[in-house]
Amino acid sequence: MTVLDSTPLDVLDAYRTCEFVTLGRDGTPLAWPTAVLRREDGTLLLSTSLAFAQKALNIRRDGRVALLFSDPTGSGLDRPPHLHVVGRAACPDEIMTGPQGAEEYWRMLFERQPHSRSYLSLPLRRLMDWYYLRLLITVTPEQVTVRPPLAPSPPPVPDGPAARSALPGAGHLARFPSAVLAACDSSGAPVLARTRPVPTDGGYAVEVPEDCAVAPGPASLLVHRHDELINHMQNALVRGVLHRTGDGWLLVPATVVEPMGSGRPSDAVRVLRRTRRATDRYLERRGLQRPRVQWDEFRALAAAARRRKAS
Repeated sequence: MTVLDSTPLDVLDAYRTCEFVTLGRDGTPLAWPTAVLRREDGTLLLSTSLAFAQKALNIRRDGRVALLFSDPTGSGLDRPPHLHVVGRAACPDEIMTGPQGAEEYWRMLFERQPHSRSYLSLPLRRLMDWYYLRLLITVTPEQVTVRPPLAPSPPPVPDGPAARSALPGAGHLARFPSAVLAACDSSGAPVLARTRPVPTDGGYAVEVPEDCAVAPGPASLLVHRHDELINHMQNALVRGVLHRTGDGWLLVPATVVEPMGSGRPSDAVRVLRRTRRATDRYLERRGLQRPRVQWDEFRALAAAARRRKAS
């Protein structure tokens, strides 16, 4: 028996992405979307490229993490429950240049995210090798909570009052029907909950489920989206401080982080430059040469995923 055995595993497996939170150096819970593979031993496998290694560095300082399966885009599910998983993560400092040990994970990515296969073509290899230089993250779940989905709501109005608010991140949040609150409980462990932030004079009022025992302190709001094939991704993180008010919770925002840009044509070039520089920094700090990606092994898995998808 594992902790996940009491979970609707068919629902968990159908989710294309989840929100994954780690603790920053200052204790701020930082959440980003990621793909997850459930293993037969009850653990969850994730990965991160060297270009976005901050979550790996966070885990090596503090292994407490949480995952929330709450965006069913591409899953084929109609208003499935949200699954909140709390656990501990490990991320060895071993750079994976091929799919060995994570073959099923890569098959899943190539099948569900077919555009990633194009990165294996000769013209793109030099630009996209950072994508295949990965660190593997294993999460051992300790607790799972099943929550009902949020009630349906009208679509957001891009030029509505929320978008016109002077609060940091107001324009980003206004483009999404909901956001994911990343906070900490009284022990300092990260927790997640999907909510609908409401801009006020002092910050964003957020509703928190009764089973999510948040505590005042550093917190953030994540918004993200992707299409049915995990493409055209957008995400932004509004960082701030969570306060208890007389009738609920208020997140006072401070900064906004947009790792993939805001959708401008120039963002793609900027992201490519940033990812290559970040990869170089990770290697330089460890005195390592840039490893060679095992392109043939990845191509074989991509071809297998294409055939399985077509059958």
